[in-house]
Amino acid sequence: MIFQNVKNLQNNDDKRYFKEKIDIYIKIVDALCKNSSIQLCRVEEKDYFEKMREMGIIDNIDELDYLKQVLSKNRFNEFICAVSAEVIYPDLISPHVQNLNNTYRKKAQEEEKNRNAFTLVDLFCGAGGLSLGFKQCGFKTIFGNDFERLCIETYTYNHPEIPTDRVVCGDIRKIAECITTYIPEEVDIVIGGPPCQGFSSANKHHRVIDDPRNELYKYFIKAVEQLAPKVVVMENVKGMLKVANQVVEDYENIKIQRGDVTYSYSVAYSILLSSEFSVAQSRERLIYIALRNDIVQSRHITPKGVFSIIRNNNKKNIHYNLSDALEGVRGLIAPHIMGVGEVDNDESGRKIDINPYLGNENGYLRLINQDRTIPFVYNHKARYCSELNQEIYRRMEQGDDATDPKIADIMPYAHRNDKFKDKYFRLYGDRPCRTITAHLRSDCHSHIHPYEDRAITPREAARVQSFPDDYLFLGPYLKAYIQIGNAVPVVMARGIASVIKKVLEGEDYED
Repeated sequence: MIFQNVKNLQNNDDKRYFKEKIDIYIKIVDALCKNSSIQLCRVEEKDYFEKMREMGIIDNIDELDYLKQVLSKNRFNEFICAVSAEVIYPDLISPHVQNLNNTYRKKAQEEEKNRNAFTLVDLFCGAGGLSLGFKQCGFKTIFGNDFERLCIETYTYNHPEIPTDRVVCGDIRKIAECITTYIPEEVDIVIGGPPCQGFSSANKHHRVIDDPRNELYKYFIKAVEQLAPKVVVMENVKGMLKVANQVVEDYENIKIQRGDVTYSYSVAYSILLSSEFSVAQSRERLIYIALRNDIVQSRHITPKGVFSIIRNNNKKNIHYNLSDALEGVRGLIAPHIMGVGEVDNDESGRKIDINPYLGNENGYLRLINQDRTIPFVYNHKARYCSELNQEIYRRMEQGDDATDPKIADIMPYAHRNDKFKDKYFRLYGDRPCRTITAHLRSDCHSHIHPYEDRAITPREAARVQSFPDDYLFLGPYLKAYIQIGNAVPVVMARGIASVIKKVLEGEDYED
């Protein structure tokens, strides 16, 4: 259920996410109506009540009064008008608010349940970039888990085909040991990126899996042991490379007994560059691929062979630059007043806006949107910028960093430029973007727009990460940067998934 029934809201977090989804609904409807010059008005109570019941918000008319209390009078009235508009213009509005309709979601989930496809479990799923890439290749996600409620809300919204009780917000340390109670069926692939803070101190005398700081990695391994998937794909930062051999050893030590059969794993790792997958970003990720022994034997392929195929496939890919990712979004001006980040307007952007470039998408946008024409641009809002930073941005040219003489007289970190060289950086438009990171939540000085005197927006960062334009990031807009920065580029995930799918389908490879 994307919407809890209003009477079941148990705490402030429940109410906050409930109201945010109501706001999303209102904004989508408002944008559609304004674009079609439709005047909002109310229908009869019985008609909008029925639509709300279909959405899963209320069960009976008596709950309307409580809904008004939860939302406030003004927001309640706006919601009534939005619901009325969908009742009057269902063909215009309903296709664009399906993710917020529990009836539609139940239907999608039933269809997905009956679809014959390879099954996927995503641990440390985040906002869902890795899952989405595999989904686009036909995989069926049957379970997702993350510790952050915000990530789970974003994941759930954008994956209506997955039942909400299979997208679990919780501690992997409590879930791993009993994960088969959530997932009784056979699992084809487990994916995820466990955080591993203790890798930096690992050495030949220090087992990485035993470091208490790497406890989450240990539980990822335990989940694999419980589920016995045919394939494991684990991603991490490049820094994990220094203990790669230990990680390989941990996978090769896995022995799983299933009746008279013992499963073990062969594993390989490689640094993959996102730009090689046609992603408009120079982002390096360390990828581990583990294959169960019966898959190695029956398919005549090893994990190293999988990486070879991925690289060969990448040779034919087009390389895109940042300008390709930025094309077609509305030009914005950064607000100079602190604390107005959540306010929508034409000047600094809107959380939900009509796509001004409709029907004129370039090759990169067609790639990330899978040739779909998407009428909205989500999360395209410029962040606050002080007058000092505005002047710094104005003076900088593409490729300039904090050491550039043009800004030396106003640079606040000039005495520490040895450490803060990349604190400010104006991006190149004609090159792939530098790595998008979760740090962008704190400031975006390292990712200054190549053509406008502002930082890149969450939507622009999402495009660089190859998320489709209709992938909506929930929560405060600054926290969208965290979700986006921690994600695996979707098109990169798609490229890995396409090869693994062929392996699982039984395509005969000889290494």
